[in-house]
This record gives sequence, C-alpha cells and structure tokens, in this order.
Amino acid sequence: MGTSLARPCIAKRAVEIAHKMNCKYVAHGATGKGNDQVRFELTFAALDPTLQAIVPWRDPVFYNKFQGRSDLLEYAAQHGVPVVQTKAKPYSMDENMMHISYEAGILEDPAKSAPSDMFRMTVDPTKAPDTPAVLNITYHKGLPVRVVNKADGTDLSDQLKIFLYLNKIGGAHGVGRVDVVENRFVGIKSRGVYESPGAEILRQGHIGVEGLTMDREVFRLRDMLTARFTDLVYNGFWYSPEMEFILAAIEKSQERVSGTVDVQLFKGKASIIARSSPLSLYNKHLSSMDISGGWNPQDSTGFIRINSVRLRAHTAREKAIAAGTIKA
Repeated sequence: MGTSLARPCIAKRAVEIAHKMNCKYVAHGATGKGNDQVRFELTFAALDPTLQAIVPWRDPVFYNKFQGRSDLLEYAAQHGVPVVQTKAKPYSMDENMMHISYEAGILEDPAKSAPSDMFRMTVDPTKAPDTPAVLNITYHKGLPVRVVNKADGTDLSDQLKIFLYLNKIGGAHGVGRVDVVENRFVGIKSRGVYESPGAEILRQGHIGVEGLTMDREVFRLRDMLTARFTDLVYNGFWYSPEMEFILAAIEKSQERVSGTVDVQLFKGKASIIARSSPLSLYNKHLSSMDISGGWNPQDSTGFIRINSVRLRAHTAREKAIAAGTIKA
C-alpha cells in the first residue's frame, strides 16, 4: 500500500502547484499498463476536473519509440541522464518514507526469487541480529505517540521521528519484506517485492492494542470496511465520497484504541509479546480458567441450545430428504 498511499499526496501537490503557476496541464510518467496512471488521474479529476493530463506512455509517438525500460535506459546512457537503474538491475523502484517497492527485471518471472543485493531498507532476515529488540509502543486513538527501545532506552514522541526510527531498527532486523503477485486495477497480474519495516511494526502493535480495547462487533465491522478501504486506496479513489464515509467510520472505531504494546523484532518478524491499556475490555477474572469470576457456567447451556436450533433443523431436513420423506 506504500505506493498507492503516496500517489494522492503527489497528485494533490501537483494540482496545488498547477494552480499556483496558473497551469492548465499536469503530467505524470506512469506506464500505460499500471495502477499509477489511474491513481494520479483520478486525483486530478477529483481535485480539479479542468486540468488536462499529459501522459507520454499513452502517446503513440512515445511508446512506439520506447518499448520499455531497456530502451529508456539506453536513451539515458546516450544523453547522460543520471538514473539508479542499470541493464543488470533494471528494477522499477518507488521509494518513500513508508516503503520501497520493486518491479520489473528478473522479478517479472514469479518463479525466480528476488536477488539478495536488491534490497535497500532491510537486511536479509537470516543475517539479522541473534538478539531480538523489544519496543514499547504507545498508541492514542489508534495513532502511535511514543516508542521506547527497552534495551538502549531510545525514547521518541515525535511521530515523524518515530516512523523513521522504526524503519531503521526494523530494517536492521529484517522486518517488513513482502513478495506478492497482485491484481492491478487495469486487470493485469503483476509481481512486486516490498520493504516496509516501520509500517509493519506499527501495524502489529496496533493490532495488539485493538485486541484489548475494541468491541467485538465494532472489530468485525471495521474489518469489513478495511477490505473496502484497501481497494479504494489501491485503485486510486482516495478523494471519493465513499472514502470520506469509510474514513469517518474508521476514525470512530479508533476512539478507544489507546494503550501500550511490546513488539519484539527478531529475524524478519515483528511479534506482539505484551500489551496493556487503561481502556481495556479484557477481564482476566472472566477469562480465567482458575476462577469463576462472576460467570455462571450453567448459563452456557441455554446459550448453546439456542445457537444449535438452526443446526438441528438443518440436520432434520437433510435426513428427511435422504430417507425420501420429503423431496428436495
């Protein structure tokens, strides 16, 4: 999601600059096969429908001359244009604060593993430190507000510094690598490899605090909305009425998501190992196997009987059909 979350930010800034410079046009270099063209142009249309987009990769004069990345790299070499990519490493890399994504080159064959020297944010998990790091992360209304490294005492409360620090320490422990075949909005399957150490740490910690503080049914509804939220972000509909609705609902769901969680980083994995919250709905007396804690075990008899009514009815009907008493 690191790439798709970045696009509306970039497009919004392009529109702001276009207004400042009194421009009628905006441009982007996204390929005609990908998602980014959709994300950029949907944002342009939502923020200022009067702006026209210049898109070289959909211009026959351009794409007939440059068939792909190899042609562009050759052009860059001939004209002294500095680029990070080479013919040996022609990966398409999108880098921002949240992540780096890699596509193209050898990655276009999903049967081949990503080269070990490709990664820039994370170390190989097998070569990560043998001693885990434990981070205590505090959340307030779903947002991270403090991180403390329990080993060296690093203590941060600025959200930008928190994220950059988690990228650094998460990367050092090999956290946040993902290798997926995804479904582009335009209908093409593509293989991408991603690094997002800080985001993965915060995601795991957030899940830990939500588990303590979020009502079960709210949790279920939030999960339903999360899938739709993900689709909207991925497909470029950040500025849409349905996204406004979902964001309002998600923000409401986070009102009581406050607390702290210990996240352990070890050999590529971020794991929740402890959590606490003054707003916790967890009652150890109710859940304990050692004490009754205000729970009458006999109440479960009626609860189970009521919930089995439909199952009994289903079984009776199927037996009748099998016996020929009734016809399906």
